[in-house]
Amino acid sequence: MRILVTGATGTLGRALVPALVKAGHQVRALSRTKRESRGNVEWAWGDLFSGKGVDEAVQGVDAVAHLATSGRKGRGAVDIPGTRLLIVAAREAGVGHLLLTSVVGADRAPVGYLRYKLEAERLVGESGLGWTVLRATPFHQWLNRRLRDFAALPVLPVDPTVLWQPVHAGEVAARAAELLRAGPLGAEVEFGGPQVLNTAELVRTWCHAQHLRRVCLSVHYPGRLYAAQRAGDLTTDATPKGEITWQDYLVPPPPVPSDDFASEHTASPTSPATQPEQDPDLHVYGGDEGYNRPTRG
Repeated sequence: MRILVTGATGTLGRALVPALVKAGHQVRALSRTKRESRGNVEWAWGDLFSGKGVDEAVQGVDAVAHLATSGRKGRGAVDIPGTRLLIVAAREAGVGHLLLTSVVGADRAPVGYLRYKLEAERLVGESGLGWTVLRATPFHQWLNRRLRDFAALPVLPVDPTVLWQPVHAGEVAARAAELLRAGPLGAEVEFGGPQVLNTAELVRTWCHAQHLRRVCLSVHYPGRLYAAQRAGDLTTDATPKGEITWQDYLVPPPPVPSDDFASEHTASPTSPATQPEQDPDLHVYGGDEGYNRPTRG
């Protein structure tokens, strides 16, 4: 199957592209920058803001994995207009399956960024295309980067009533690959991590893994989105779930010895070699966690 991946340079895209290649698919990855095609990955230039290159990118593909998003500061610039452009192009090209990645809780707490994801879900559901929506909980990788932003503070403000269900991006990618292989479901599917943690547990585990000694000050996070998290609206009981815990992501257990050479020499999902946050090109425009509007230099 030939699959177009938008947001291929983002956290989830960087995990999904190799997962699809490993499964035997031909991958066309959409990027705003010119990139060299290699092996079963064909890089296509395209811009979901202007629509340039999108018609060409969808030609001849069987399915589209739409991961690109404006992120929490993008005001839905890709989630809504970009998704609409992609749907029109996919419909004209006769694409059989559009898989959209969204966020667990978008339907229960359409607040802030989540309301853009919910609107994108509506557009996909009414597109006339075969479709699937995969809602995921926050990635380990995203939470790790967010906590690093506060690492220099001597005191970390934590709200122990706010709940998180972190999941590894590699496991979300594996679930997305399964759904693409299965074909359009015409339904929303949720996927979360193996455990629900409150903010105090999340931060303490992170500090211990980073060998940091910080005072955690108990506070109350304001706002409707945190209120929804506090109520458990952004967690899920859906199965299957991810298996990599927050602790195992931060401090990966040693690999189990194997007689299989290929298995021993393939990085595990928790290996530093597969951690997107260590890639200097992580924030290339078009990544799934922040498709930023171009500015004049």
